[in-house]
Amino acid sequence: MTEGITKFDSLTKIGEGTYGTVYRAVHKKTGLAVALKKISLSKDSEGVPSTCIREITLLKDLDHNNIVKLYDVIYADLSLYLVFEFIDRDLKDLLDSAPNKQLSLAHVQSFTHQLLQALAYCHTRRVIHRDLKPQNMLVKKNGIIKLADFGLARNFGIPSRPYTHEVVTLWYRSPEILLGARCYTTSLDIWSLGCIIAEMASGAPYFAGDSEIDQIFKIFRILGTPNSRVWPDVERLPDYKNEFPKWEYNAEAVKVGCKGLGDSGTDLVMQMLRYDPMSRVTSKEALGHRFFRDIQVKPIPVDIQQNNRRESSAAAAGASFM
Repeated sequence: MTEGITKFDSLTKIGEGTYGTVYRAVHKKTGLAVALKKISLSKDSEGVPSTCIREITLLKDLDHNNIVKLYDVIYADLSLYLVFEFIDRDLKDLLDSAPNKQLSLAHVQSFTHQLLQALAYCHTRRVIHRDLKPQNMLVKKNGIIKLADFGLARNFGIPSRPYTHEVVTLWYRSPEILLGARCYTTSLDIWSLGCIIAEMASGAPYFAGDSEIDQIFKIFRILGTPNSRVWPDVERLPDYKNEFPKWEYNAEAVKVGCKGLGDSGTDLVMQMLRYDPMSRVTSKEALGHRFFRDIQVKPIPVDIQQNNRRESSAAAAGASFM
């Protein structure tokens, strides 16, 4: 699919954000529905945004059934067009449409298993997503879920070098990032996914802070205030304060946050939400957890498919760049 932008018609605007506009379009020759993410490049601009360059570079090298496909990149009329597969729903939209914003245990198991496969694929190739959230996970009617929006993703090396801590949407941000860590690895994706698993099952975000300090304290109130016993060298992190309130691990709050997951699902989430990044379960290890016994892909129920439908830039373009 390299003929240029004129080979698409039936353009319908479905989203707009900081870096551009998203359209649903149809490839004239094949009839394939695609999402076009248009990024305007004026003569006076500083060029293509770095997040866009990073997304293109990474997605061109990633090929997995649970990662959104970037078909082509087209330059025309001082604009860059990213041509994605079209998927009209994201996980956030699906949760909003589900009864009590909760998914069945079978769907939680299926989605979690697929997302872990995508993460294992990325992490094996030394790619960290760095912005996992329901809006960046696209869901097809047949029950396939795909990771999207790789604008904040990047390759990492060993040993790890300092990175920005301005990553990951607040509710899914790991405690090491909240406390100012500049060196981190794949474990931050694991923390985010742990939060998302609990949200799918319980119907509510696990830690819904309205600021960084509120987010930190919401985590502490449930998992307990960390110390060097559970998290070696936590006191050395730039934003750790000895004056932090000292909360104890709240078993009842953990149970409420993991409602609907059962004992095995709760155990998996708790392994993903360990304070010490080095002790968190890896994506490969998690795939072997007992939570996934008798796993199977489950199609989306018709009533949820038809409930409160909306098209979003995240679902359509594989990129929530709002």
